Amino acid sequence: MEGSMYGYMKVGIIHFMAYPHVMRGEGPILETLARIAEDDYFSAVEVTWMKDPEVRRQARDLLEAAHMTVAYGGQPRTLTTGLDPNSLDDGERAKAVATLKEGIDEAYELGAVGFAFLAGRYPGKAREEEACQALEDSARQLCAHAKARGGMPVVLEIFDRDVEKKSLVGPNDIALRIVQNVRKDCDNFGLLVDLSHLPLLGQTPEEALVPVKDYLMHVHIGNAVVGDRSHAAYGDAHPRFGIKGGANDVDELVHFLRVLFDIGYLGEGIPPRLVSFEVKPLPREAPEIVIANAKRTLNEAWARLGVAG
Repeated sequence: MEGSMYGYMKVGIIHFMAYPHVMRGEGPILETLARIAEDDYFSAVEVTWMKDPEVRRQARDLLEAAHMTVAYGGQPRTLTTGLDPNSLDDGERAKAVATLKEGIDEAYELGAVGFAFLAGRYPGKAREEEACQALEDSARQLCAHAKARGGMPVVLEIFDRDVEKKSLVGPNDIALRIVQNVRKDCDNFGLLVDLSHLPLLGQTPEEALVPVKDYLMHVHIGNAVVGDRSHAAYGDAHPRFGIKGGANDVDELVHFLRVLFDIGYLGEGIPPRLVSFEVKPLPREAPEIVIANAKRTLNEAWARLGVAG
């Protein structure tokens, strides 16, 4: 490997995690998005719902002027509303699918290149099969909706099963089952793996990435705290790298990046792939400081990979 990391990846950041007060589709969306767009470290940004159509219009203009790749995170549309795309209540599941379809429409409106969502809660072993079938049906509906508008990729993010989100997806075997079944009908479906979730799942990068390498479409990088339940950042909180008690720092990011190269997600002759920071400030932490922390961490990790530039 030689040269700048930008030859291998589009370095992105999740806007609504770095600035969590916009996660519900309201607040200072344009002001905070502009701060990211002004920073040429980032080639990409991931946004979520923007309830005001005028804000969406201005955001699209801003991002187009900044020449940034845009992806859309549909996760807040269900996480902040309690909706569940694998609910065993057909009416509730229909509501989840409806809001996610609205998110896909917004993603197209914003010029996004992909749409991500997550599964709902794990219902227990006795109803696991029903929940998987429900999620597969929801995913097919979302992929068909995206396909009708132009074929935008739809990706399912793998979360934790036992710590906080307690999601159906979940372990790799469930993720593989879902993606393989849906892919029979929908070629625009894939998976998203987040370094932040590996400690919550008790997985190494090899365990998390190698089994799903043929379906991997998107990657997040961040940190997690799992050892101390009293820690302010315990669980799926995406704290800054290097926080006391955290599981991920430079060494873990180096390992993760190496496996991404090993499996061919990143590599010579491959168009740059999306790799986005998912970092969230704790109370009384400034978002800009947490963002700077993330950039320094990736810079050092890249240098340790033996890549010049």
